[in-house]
Amino acid sequence: MSGNKLNKELSVIIHQLSGCVRFSLQELNLEGNQIKGTLPDLSIFSVLKTLDLSANQLNGKTPESSKFPSLLESLSIRSNNLEGGIPKSFGNACALRSLDMSNNSLSEEFPMIIHYLSGCARYSLEQLYLGMNQINGTLPDFSIFSILKELDLHGNKLNGEIPKDYKFPPQLKRLDMQSNSLKGVLTDYHFANMSMLYFLELSDNSLLSLAFRQNWVPPFQLSYIGLRSCKLGPVFPKWLETQNQFGDIDISNAGIADMVPKWFWANLAFREEISMNISYNNLHGIIPNFPLKNLYHSLILGSNQFDGPIPPFLRGSLYLDLSKNKFSDSRSFLCVNGTVESLYQLDISNNHFSGKIPDCWSHFKSLSYLDLSHNNFSGRIPTSMGSLLHLQALLLRNNNLTDEIPFSLRSCTNLVMLDIAENRLSGLIPTWIGSELQELQFLSLGRNNFHGSLPLKICYLSNIQVLDLSLNSMSGQIPKCIKIFTSMTQKTSSRDYQGHSYLFETHDMSGNRTYDLNALLMWKGSEQMFKNNVILLLKSIDLSSNHFSGEIPLEIENLFELVSLNLSRNHLTGKIPSNIGKLTSLDFLDLSRNHLVGSIPSSLTQIDRLGVLDLSHNNLSGEIPTGTQLQSFNASCYEDNLDLCGPPLEKLCIDGKPAQEPIVKLPEDENLFFTCEFYMSMAIGFVISFCGVFGSILIKRSWRHAYFKFISNLSDAIYVMAAVKVFKWCHRG
Repeated sequence: MSGNKLNKELSVIIHQLSGCVRFSLQELNLEGNQIKGTLPDLSIFSVLKTLDLSANQLNGKTPESSKFPSLLESLSIRSNNLEGGIPKSFGNACALRSLDMSNNSLSEEFPMIIHYLSGCARYSLEQLYLGMNQINGTLPDFSIFSILKELDLHGNKLNGEIPKDYKFPPQLKRLDMQSNSLKGVLTDYHFANMSMLYFLELSDNSLLSLAFRQNWVPPFQLSYIGLRSCKLGPVFPKWLETQNQFGDIDISNAGIADMVPKWFWANLAFREEISMNISYNNLHGIIPNFPLKNLYHSLILGSNQFDGPIPPFLRGSLYLDLSKNKFSDSRSFLCVNGTVESLYQLDISNNHFSGKIPDCWSHFKSLSYLDLSHNNFSGRIPTSMGSLLHLQALLLRNNNLTDEIPFSLRSCTNLVMLDIAENRLSGLIPTWIGSELQELQFLSLGRNNFHGSLPLKICYLSNIQVLDLSLNSMSGQIPKCIKIFTSMTQKTSSRDYQGHSYLFETHDMSGNRTYDLNALLMWKGSEQMFKNNVILLLKSIDLSSNHFSGEIPLEIENLFELVSLNLSRNHLTGKIPSNIGKLTSLDFLDLSRNHLVGSIPSSLTQIDRLGVLDLSHNNLSGEIPTGTQLQSFNASCYEDNLDLCGPPLEKLCIDGKPAQEPIVKLPEDENLFFTCEFYMSMAIGFVISFCGVFGSILIKRSWRHAYFKFISNLSDAIYVMAAVKVFKWCHRG
């Protein structure tokens, strides 16, 4: 009865089944329905061995009165809304081999849960799954569970230090404690005699360290190693040399600052399918080249210090991440003869690549995601990229690419993201971007040298969510057809995010692989990285720092779900659209440094989530609408609008207009005093006085000699007086 959308109380269903069936029912599967309530007494089903109630709507605490049939072997109640802990009755299920209560809201102390399970169930329990709850407390002693083989505690709130003399149960095959808050140092003592262990997942316990002896040989052979964000370094873990059966290994962000040993690369090169993540360490050196033998699912080597050429054998991956390293030669990797059918996702961003991008992309028939951003590539975008017919994301941001966007890219009709910002590309924006690349959700052409008008066919991009054409030399009017940007008119939430994925297919396997769609955008004055489902919510248009003219099209009022609108630093004229307040999702609005006129629309007060507003350096007039958050912005957001008034500006308004500054005038009788005759008499008096004194000195010699002798004697007297004063002051000290 699984997946039948049963919408009843569990107690009602159990009552309906409690007839003659209770003596013969051995398996009851009610998974994936809408069953409510809590666990009732199930002991009436005397031969029931398997009960699956997972993925329903059971809630609340499990009653202490819940009892199980004596023969019950497997109980699954995962993915419900159960709270509290586990009743003591669970420990009395003497035949119970598997208990799965993962993905609920259990919050009891873990030692107490183990105590309640320590009845006769401790002799039979082999599998205990309690992951994705809110269980807290420290690790208890599991030694009483004599045959426990699988223990899943991931995604809880376990804490405290693991004791030095603690030992995991030797019969464990699978141990998963990732994403907790455990701390301490694990040594080879903790894993003594665990010869059956094949699955070890301790990732995301950032205060947990592993310190094994250099010559320690583990008693186990792991097929899965998950130690992400644990402390393994600084030396590369030598105990991994003995592990030659793992298919998955994640030792990323583990504090390893060392050269990767040759034995590790050799082990990798001749291994069958493998997923490896050693990113976010300080690993360095050159990756040696090995002959291509097998297919690797994913190799993530990003955020290290690897340098030199990329060895060709890495092309045998489905997903290859070499970003944020020091690689400098890509040609030996990309342009090896032969078609690569397996590589679907390639990230070599943030390296030291320079020169032209190799023009041999026709080798990569399956490539769906390509990131070459943040390097020093120059020259043209190679035309062979147009042969990547399955390409969904192309990121070439922050290089030195020149010339025009190649016509061949029009064949990449599956593109969801095209980011070629921060280059030196020029020419017109091709019309085929709108007519051919209609799957585009993210288009970033900012910080280039594009000119001309925005082609009308750009409006065909009905799925566009982020459009960035900022910092170019584009002109003309903003097209009215932007109202066709359908995705900016529809309300979405994070729950609507379906992710981005591509279909991969090899000779022996196939499936879907998801990838992150990351966007680097100017946001509130700085560049920020937006990831995954955030981009779905961030609907943005940025046409700033161009030469667009004309009026802001009224049709922009229809983009109801627009979150960010930046039209600043253009030559826009006319009024701000009167119904711009319909854009109630706006968080960022910048219309500054244009030639806009008229008043600020009162509808702008309807946007209650507006976080950034800039209307400065325009020709706006009238009173700033009052009684809203518009007064909470800094006065600089409205500055240099001479006829704008009202708070937060200091300029007051009278009847909605700026108050005139009073003109101060002197009284008439005071003005009469400073007449022309007054100034003329002042001038005549000065001339007569000057001539009377200095004229007589110039004409009569005796007076002239007497005058200069007086001046000379006066200067000598001053000098003598000053010298005497200085002499007395020095001797006094």
